[in-house]
Amino acid sequence: MKNIKVLGTGCANCKTTTKLIEEAAQAKGVAIQLEKVEDIAAILGYGVMSTPGVVIDGVVVHAGGVPDRKKIDSWLT
Repeated sequence: MKNIKVLGTGCANCKTTTKLIEEAAQAKGVAIQLEKVEDIAAILGYGVMSTPGVVIDGVVVHAGGVPDRKKIDSWLT
């Protein structure tokens, strides 16, 4: 199971990113534990300066803007 965190303060892009990750995981049949991190200090603790950020298994894989579906799919393989 992959541990995925979406870093962001709840903006539209953060919500869209969360939804896209959930949909991609369901489509691929990949078990994920998805967590939303909205605390600014926690977000900065990952070194993310622009949101949404995505952290998978403790590694920052994306920051700033909504990732495309192809990129999300690559994270889940």
